[in-house]
Amino acid sequence: MPIITSDLVALDVDAGPDKQNVIELLAGRMAAAGRATNRDGLIEAALARESQSATGLPGGIAIPHCRSPHVDEPTIAFARLTPRVPFGAPDGPADLAFLIAAPESGGAEHMKLLSSLARALVRKDFVEQLRAAGTDAEVVALVEGVVSPAPAAPVAPPAPAPTPESAPAASLIAITACPTGIAHTYMAADALKLAADRAGVRFSVETQGSSGSTPLSAETIAAADAVIFATDVGVKDKQRFAGKPVVASGVKRAINEPDTMIAEAVAAAKDPRAARVQGDAAAPAPTDARGGLGWGTRLRQILLTGVSYMIPFVAAGGLLIALGFLFAGYEIANKPAGQSDSLAHIIATTNSLTNLPTGGLLQYLGAVLFTLGGLAFGFLVPALAGYISFAIADRPGIAPGFTAGAVAVAVGGGFIGGIVGGLIAGFSALWIGSFKVPQWFRGLMPVVVIPLGASLIVGLSMFLLLGRPLAAVTSGLTHWLGSMTGSSLVLLGVILGLMMCFDLGGPVNKAAYAFAAAGLNITDVASLRIMAAVMAAGMVPPLAMALASAVRPRLFTEPERENGRAAWLLGACFITEGAIPFAAADPLRVIPSMMFGGAVTGALVMTFDVTSKAPHGGIFVFFAIDHLIWFVVAVVVGAVCSALAVVVAKSAGRAVPAAEASASLQPAGS
Repeated sequence: MPIITSDLVALDVDAGPDKQNVIELLAGRMAAAGRATNRDGLIEAALARESQSATGLPGGIAIPHCRSPHVDEPTIAFARLTPRVPFGAPDGPADLAFLIAAPESGGAEHMKLLSSLARALVRKDFVEQLRAAGTDAEVVALVEGVVSPAPAAPVAPPAPAPTPESAPAASLIAITACPTGIAHTYMAADALKLAADRAGVRFSVETQGSSGSTPLSAETIAAADAVIFATDVGVKDKQRFAGKPVVASGVKRAINEPDTMIAEAVAAAKDPRAARVQGDAAAPAPTDARGGLGWGTRLRQILLTGVSYMIPFVAAGGLLIALGFLFAGYEIANKPAGQSDSLAHIIATTNSLTNLPTGGLLQYLGAVLFTLGGLAFGFLVPALAGYISFAIADRPGIAPGFTAGAVAVAVGGGFIGGIVGGLIAGFSALWIGSFKVPQWFRGLMPVVVIPLGASLIVGLSMFLLLGRPLAAVTSGLTHWLGSMTGSSLVLLGVILGLMMCFDLGGPVNKAAYAFAAAGLNITDVASLRIMAAVMAAGMVPPLAMALASAVRPRLFTEPERENGRAAWLLGACFITEGAIPFAAADPLRVIPSMMFGGAVTGALVMTFDVTSKAPHGGIFVFFAIDHLIWFVVAVVVGAVCSALAVVVAKSAGRAVPAAEASASLQPAGS
């Protein structure tokens, strides 16, 4: 099936005043042509991608694009707009708009077709031909010519512009990558390549996009004088570029300012003070207006990386412990007198249960599961610290980070100690990796020198300086939580409920969950209450949106109603992210409503002394929840409160923008 046809082209059309009108027009064309099974679903996917970053490009071009389950074949729709419509480009509105729609499971060949169009859009001759086209068929031929070109004889690449003999041409390499990997990745690559040709610079690029690419060879990397990272996502195998001067930005800057970035990279190659890819890690991110990340954002990403890698240990270990309780009873957790080491205790418990004459098999199985869970759970703080360090210093930071976490456990620093130790380990590894060493010695840095030096620094710091203060903070926090009663405990439940529902799986939600999971202690009632409050509040948003979309379906689009049907199970399983599609579409009404229900649930859990010995699982770990009836009541009441709040908010809000919404859905030119 061709990627574009005449009925997917609209020439010199007045689509409306904003980009949503244009997307609706082109999505409608796709639906009318049988290329999309659900117009509204395709519009929602395109607008969701648009909300991540603007798709307007210099030169009056816009390329809204998305992946969607409502598209079975890659499809391109095109509109030449009169008047122009703003799409967020730095030089003004666009008169050429492509809607690029790909299946969610689009293969590499499909992605190559779409990326070919994106690459052609950086060529001025192609853009001018689109503006001059007189018929729909001409546009189709132009697009087909770049996405499915006829075979041609190989053409040697143009020779770079001559440079003075005293100043040989610089050699640059680049990585380009965007979240969707359909368009911007390849447009940035070609924009940089053209700019490098204009500057007389040798240039190679690796596109880390959906259609795949051939990684830069080790020889090409070794010969490069500097590297450009034009990415909105992490660079794969960044350690390959250790020691190279680096210019880093988002992918859009490479499209908008390719000549400037090439010039900056050439200058960085000659500047011994330029930022470099340190050791196996990323270079420090610049904080100026040229596209780098500030340290506030960087620190948040670092902490979230640690929490994200920690959660699988929490989930696996906690659920195994809960299953151990199910089979062997809660007495499995009672530590025998005189036994201080928890690992020795669970192993001893396992050995003692093997000889039980009756009921021994189930108890033995329960003890084994409890042992496995305890071992997995024991990695919680080391994993947190290890991957915080990894986020700062890449692979060389892992060993000192895990060491820092183990030391935090040994000195009683707990969760807080793990965070502090991970930060110290990561920045120590990053600092050691910045040392200037001979080329022959560089290979030892990431595998020997950096892990050894950083482990020594963080280990000595934790043992000699920070151990006691961190242990005091942790024990003080534990004592404070254990002493909470009455209104103070209810207030804590409200705060945790608000945090769990504020960003639905984002940094604040993860912080509340990490606080509860890292402090989970099966012998401490306060920590069990906190875990119950966090899990119950986290179940509320998806259940509330499922309920609201079922009770008042007219307030929601068809894709939202479909998401609502799936959200029943997601909420029951404690997957808060099930409410994200609703919040993304209408954050000002949905998020406060979710927070309201989460606060109610957290308060009820604390009021009725509900506890949970499992850190995850929702309805599947009911056996590990005490006062289960009140847990269910708290979740149901919170979900109903949130559902009512969002229904009221949406109903009240409909009257105000109704005329606008109606107008935006009118066909173009009406």
